[in-house]
Amino acid sequence: MIDKKRFFKAAMVAGSVLLSTQAMAETQETYQSWLNNFKVAAAKSGISAKTLEATLTGLEPNQRVLELDRRQPEFSLTFWKYINNSISEKRIKRGRDLLKKHAKLFEQVHKKYGVQPRFLVAFWGLETNFGDYTGVFPLIQSLTTLAHDERRREFFTKQLMTALEIMDDGHIPYDVKASWAGAMGYCQFMPTTYKAYAVDGDGDGKRDMWQSLPDVFHSAANFLSQSGWQPGETWGREVKIPKGFNLDLAGLGIKKNLADWAKLGVVKVDGKALPVADMKASVILPAGYKGPAFLVYENFRTILDWNRSNFYAIAVGHLADRLVWKGPLQTPQIKETPLSRGQALLIQQRLNEKGYDVGKPDGIAGSRTRKGIKAFQKSMGIPADGYPSVELLELLK
Repeated sequence: MIDKKRFFKAAMVAGSVLLSTQAMAETQETYQSWLNNFKVAAAKSGISAKTLEATLTGLEPNQRVLELDRRQPEFSLTFWKYINNSISEKRIKRGRDLLKKHAKLFEQVHKKYGVQPRFLVAFWGLETNFGDYTGVFPLIQSLTTLAHDERRREFFTKQLMTALEIMDDGHIPYDVKASWAGAMGYCQFMPTTYKAYAVDGDGDGKRDMWQSLPDVFHSAANFLSQSGWQPGETWGREVKIPKGFNLDLAGLGIKKNLADWAKLGVVKVDGKALPVADMKASVILPAGYKGPAFLVYENFRTILDWNRSNFYAIAVGHLADRLVWKGPLQTPQIKETPLSRGQALLIQQRLNEKGYDVGKPDGIAGSRTRKGIKAFQKSMGIPADGYPSVELLELLK
């Protein structure tokens, strides 16, 4: 006798596999069509036939790259999980040792560009664990996969074209390996960043972001300097905000002088008064109003030019502080349940259904989604911090 449950389950699995196979076949077809069109455009822009043949022949989309794009830790981890993963005692100790070992080089770079050594080491540590992991993905395959994908097509098409230009000029080999997103070398420069900011720091006529530490740190400091780094300033600090703080004042869109923040009751995390300095800053709440608060300065915004994630920028700044013997964050850690991408999608869908237009749901809580969350929270009479959470999803249900 047929087990109907098993029969239908097997049929569903078979149907799912068939649909998946069909979807992959359709993706491959559209990818090849897109790639053929891109080859024509690349040739018109001046990329040689030799480079096009060597790099764009026999390619297929890399599904793993797309999976990783949708599962970036900045999108899928809670603040504390991200910070704890990024900053360990082992990484701090190694960073201090490297800061001391290459002190002469760092001092030369600091003198030329104004970027403090501890920040360069922090970038190095967070990007590749001090050069241990520079990437295993073929650069061109990753970039073609992401350029064909709709989520950030314009950005990655530009990266792909620039990578081909750099290869055509002989700066990097055709088979170079990078991160899944196309970031290269010890400090993970994207192709456009390499083209615009990479520097020959050791004078050998090359810009080697894999083997030459002078090239790596001159290039990183050059990028930060040209992006607006303020030589005499730090990145920010952990602070305490008063009870009843107006949450509309939180966010990078609001800048105030330190004296104005002091008048609003913002103090250092130890309760002492803010420093007296003619600096503008913003208050950010990366984990919502229940988590830590930070007062961030212009250099924080420059770090965001490197990576557009508040979690990442805080990790860089805090690791840089720990390298020079400053203490850990003081706000007590709370246990949070991370949102899955499906849950984030559901939040966006529910917000749209309730009239809070957050655009096409993509499972990534960007500025538009956070604005919609704040509006919904205000309508419910709860603290409007714009923070997506499991608790918020329950309210939306």
